[in-house]
Amino acid sequence: MNRRHLLQAGLAAAAVSPLAAPALRAQGFDHTIRIIVPNAPGGTSDILARLLAPELTKALGQSVVVENRAGAAGNIGADAVAKSPPDGHSLLLMDVSTLAINPALFPRIPFDVQRDLAPVSMVIYAPYLLATKNALPVTDAASLAAYLKDKRNSINLANAGVGSMTHLTAVELGAHLGGDLLQVPYRGGAPALLAVASGEADMIINGATATQPYVVNGQMRGIAVSGPTRLTALPNVPTFKELGWPMDDAGTWQGILVQGNTPKPLIEKLDQELRKVVAQPAIATRIADLGGVPRTDGPDHFRTWLTQATQSFGDIVRKHNIKPE
Repeated sequence: MNRRHLLQAGLAAAAVSPLAAPALRAQGFDHTIRIIVPNAPGGTSDILARLLAPELTKALGQSVVVENRAGAAGNIGADAVAKSPPDGHSLLLMDVSTLAINPALFPRIPFDVQRDLAPVSMVIYAPYLLATKNALPVTDAASLAAYLKDKRNSINLANAGVGSMTHLTAVELGAHLGGDLLQVPYRGGAPALLAVASGEADMIINGATATQPYVVNGQMRGIAVSGPTRLTALPNVPTFKELGWPMDDAGTWQGILVQGNTPKPLIEKLDQELRKVVAQPAIATRIADLGGVPRTDGPDHFRTWLTQATQSFGDIVRKHNIKPE
């Protein structure tokens, strides 16, 4: 190629570079990536984020850090991602049931779930574990039902906040059992767990990922578990379905989302790398040890789930006239 042709090629590249640069940037990551967890440290989302962050750092070639932004039933952390630059560097990792519940729970929220957040992938499903403090005079589902039906008794139930999925599950269960479950909201699952372990609260329905260790270690008593099967570590604890209880498929559905206008290539890249990370034997084993099941079904399946869950969970909020604090 002669000098004239080289000059023409250089001028052509310069002419398209303003258009090409955004497309090139959309293919990769060039600065620190944040995983924003809209809950207190120690809960299921936080445990999962800190498990994934080191492996995503290796996979994406950038530091991945975890930030806890608790408050307003997850809306503070979710809003931070909804208003972040659409470059895939701010990830929202949370129990996405909350995103499906909040539009019915709050008259107004500062972002639109469908417009301002883009699903990347569900990551895991973990069932709920219903557990009681050791001092409560119940040992199984039958004695719990009998205790509740005695109108002299009531149970303080610690939950992760008004309108959380654990709250909706408890409301439906209380209506089914015909007993008095006094809902006591805490700022996330971790503080609620500590309340039951210390004897401050009587009972909890919470993600098995975070709750199972307390039961295995004898700090509280396991009564029942949601989901399709019993937990391997707690084979004597029956499922909600076995007991004929409602909300048998309730649980913590942990997923990752990004800002709603994030380019599709970046979303696909994140989805691809997440699948690889979750499939690593050490990560898969750790998730199983925590009571979770990998659910890397991709952005399209996630969006369908979110749309359907928004309708069904919203129906429960409206049926029980649940209002935020």
